[in-house]
Amino acid sequence: MDSNYRSKIEAYFEAHQPDMLRDLTALIEIPSVRGEAQEGMPYGVGPAMALRKAAGQMEAQGLKVREYDGCVAVGDLTELEPGLDILAHLDVVPAADNWTVCKPFEPVLMDGKLYGRGSIDDKGPAIAALYAVACVRSLGVPLKRNVRLILGTDEECGSSDLPHYYDKEPEAPMTFTPDANFPLINVEKGRLCGEIDGTFLRDDRLPYLASVDCGLKSNVIPESAQAVVVGLSAAELKPALEAAAAKTGAAFETSEEQGAVRITCRGAGGHAAYPEAANNALTAMLELLAVLPCADSEGFRKVKALQRLFPHGDYYGKALGIAMEDEVCGPLTLSADMLHIDETSLYLCFDSRCPTCSNRENTYLAAKEKIGAEGLCLRDTEMVLPHYVDANSDFVRTLLRAYEDWTGLHGEAEATGGGTYVHDLKNGVAFGCEMAGIDNHLHGADEFITIEQLMLSAKIFTQAILDLCC
Repeated sequence: MDSNYRSKIEAYFEAHQPDMLRDLTALIEIPSVRGEAQEGMPYGVGPAMALRKAAGQMEAQGLKVREYDGCVAVGDLTELEPGLDILAHLDVVPAADNWTVCKPFEPVLMDGKLYGRGSIDDKGPAIAALYAVACVRSLGVPLKRNVRLILGTDEECGSSDLPHYYDKEPEAPMTFTPDANFPLINVEKGRLCGEIDGTFLRDDRLPYLASVDCGLKSNVIPESAQAVVVGLSAAELKPALEAAAAKTGAAFETSEEQGAVRITCRGAGGHAAYPEAANNALTAMLELLAVLPCADSEGFRKVKALQRLFPHGDYYGKALGIAMEDEVCGPLTLSADMLHIDETSLYLCFDSRCPTCSNRENTYLAAKEKIGAEGLCLRDTEMVLPHYVDANSDFVRTLLRAYEDWTGLHGEAEATGGGTYVHDLKNGVAFGCEMAGIDNHLHGADEFITIEQLMLSAKIFTQAILDLCC
C-alpha cells in the first residue's frame, strides 16, 4: 500500500475513534433480539429500531441509503456498477442474567474493551465496515466499482432477511462478511439442525422427574439448565449432585419447594459450532438425571436414552453414530442446545456442523435410525450443504494481503464449523473481526470487542475496499 494512503488512513481513524465508539454504543443499547412481527417490523421492535438507527448512521457518513421490506438496509458509496458488498447484521442472540461487567444492553467501556451484547457479533464489525467506507469516501480516491454496506436483521435466526434483499438485487461479484474471524474463512461446514420428540404416559410414582427446561436457541450452547424432581429431598440428591459436578465440571444448586426439589445446573455457554470451548449445561444435567433414583417409568427411560445419545463431552457425534471428518473441514461437531421435558413429553434440539464428506444418508438418516432405536423420533428436516470459495482467487488473495499489511502476520484461508451470512453466496467469504488470542465471549456473558480490534479491523477493511474497487 502507498505509504501516503496508509498515513491518511491512520490519521482518519485516530480522529474518528470517539465517533465509532459513540455509534457502536448507540447500537448496542438497542436490544435487537428477534421478537414478534409487527407491521413494517418483520422481526420485531428491537431489530427494526437497530435498522433505523444504523440507516441514520450510514446517511450521516454520506452514503445513499435504501431499505428493503424492513429487513435490510443498504448504503452505497457511489452510483457505479456493483463491485464489493460488505454484509453485516444488527440482530443479536438473547442474553442471560449472568453478566458481571455490565448489563447486556447497557454497554461499558473498560480497560480498552467495549462490553455489551452485539459488540463483537455483529454490531462492532458493522461499525468498523461503515467507517471503512466513510474513510474511503474521505480520501477522494476515484473508484471503478461501487462498495455497498448491507445490514440485515435476522442472521441469528436463519437469515430469512436475505431472500427479501436478493429477490430484488443481484449478488455483487465479491462479498465479505465481518462476522467471523481473521485471517479469512473460505470454507463453511454444512449443518444439520435436528429436533427430537418423545411422548409417554404420565406416571406419578415417586420419585419422578416433573420437568426440565434448558436452552434459548438452536445455535447457542446453554449455560444453565433447570429441572424439578418430585419425591426426593435435597439431602438425598447431594451424592448424585457431587458426582455429576465432578464428572462434568458444571455447578449444581438445589432449592426445596412443596415436596419437590428444583435443580439448577450452571455450565459455560458458547456458539454451537465450537462445542469444545463451552461446558454444556444441558448434557451436564442429563448426566445427573440419568443416575437419579426415579421410578422406572416410560418417561424416565426416555430421559436416560437422551443421555446415551448425547453424553457430556461427546463433541463429535460418536454416540449418535455420525462421527466423521475430512481434510477440508475437519471433524463433524455436535451440541445439544435446547431441551424441554414435562410429565408426558420431551423435546430436544441439537446442532451438528458437517464436513464435506457428510450427506443425508450418513448423517441425517444415520442419526434418525439411532434415535429411533431408543424409542424417540427425529423430525424430518433438510441439511444445509457446505460452502466453498477458491482460496487462490484474486478476491481471497487481495483480502489476505490487506490483513497481512496491517497486522504483519501471515494470512491463510481457513475452514469453519460456523455458518456465516455469506453461506449461500457464490463468491462470499468471512473476513474478521475476531482475532487469534482474544476470547470475545461470543454468544456468552460479558461479550466485548477491544478498541484495538475495532480500529484495526476498520483499517484492514479500508485497504481491502481500495484494492478491490479502485
